[in-house]
Amino acid sequence: MSHRRRRLAGACAITVAAGMLATGGAFGTPPREVSDWRGGGREVAVGAYLHYGSPGVERMRELSHWLRGTELRAGHTYLPGDTWANIEGAPDSLESWARWRKARADRLFVLNVPMLERNEAGVPDDRVAELIRTGARGAYDHHFRRLAERLVGLGLPDTVIVLGWEMNGFNYTHRCRPDPENWKRYWRRIVTAMRSVKGQRFRFDFAPNRGGDAIAWTKCYPGDDVVDVLGMDSYDQPPGESFHDYVTQPYGLQQQVDFAKAHGKRISYPEWGLFRNGDNAEYMRSMLEWIAKHKPLYQSITDYCPHGVWQCTENPDSAHVFREFLSTERGRRWGYRR
Repeated sequence: MSHRRRRLAGACAITVAAGMLATGGAFGTPPREVSDWRGGGREVAVGAYLHYGSPGVERMRELSHWLRGTELRAGHTYLPGDTWANIEGAPDSLESWARWRKARADRLFVLNVPMLERNEAGVPDDRVAELIRTGARGAYDHHFRRLAERLVGLGLPDTVIVLGWEMNGFNYTHRCRPDPENWKRYWRRIVTAMRSVKGQRFRFDFAPNRGGDAIAWTKCYPGDDVVDVLGMDSYDQPPGESFHDYVTQPYGLQQQVDFAKAHGKRISYPEWGLFRNGDNAEYMRSMLEWIAKHKPLYQSITDYCPHGVWQCTENPDSAHVFREFLSTERGRRWGYRR
């Protein structure tokens, strides 16, 4: 999924009414054995993408209230990919996120970072390949050192960096398909540049789209030494006739879990939500159960229309499922904290 309005949607999100939905809802029994290959019952850090700027911080508190006090421990936003200055961390909203992160020690700040400027400008493949090769030679290292310095200076040295997200797709300028080998070299240079900054403790999240898309995401994987988390963006859209199809499709949810286990990585879901199939309560329930079973480091629903459940009034049945799952005893038994 590649839509400019995903990054800007907070500015036009539909205002949610207080007490929008009544309580209730039925869920299956939690699995007897949680599928956590490292062992131990880890809690899942819940988050949501609510707005690209400072209003996203305020809406975290409002969403937590709607969820009857469920803690939102994963704050998630994006750096604009229009200019190198913004990729270097120029947006003032980072200061608001830094205050939010530092208010509690157990919070995660998750930041999607583009690998190239003009990231949504429809740049053709031949030019993308040229830019990737330039990056692989080190020409852009200084931009990412500046970003790392900015984050450390703001007191965000432990940021989870979702670098070059959905790289297996067709649209972003930082896509992998035009030159996979140099793309991997470029990722490695970025991680090396950011890790060179004193005081950093960043974790780098490799997060493709679910499925094959333009290229198998395994062909873009840059190496275990430069990846800390194996993420996946997963929306309710073809080819799935059922949630089982999303699990079993090539390069789908099960392959993500298996790949992460084989490579010793935590998983994550930086973006997920509704899409092509409208208000699909069964998808919402199944995705929440999948997340609870497999214990990712964090999950962050994309919360605006058509994907969301709180800032979007178009999906009342799915909103009911989401709210009840995360705000009741059932949800706590699955590993979600209040």
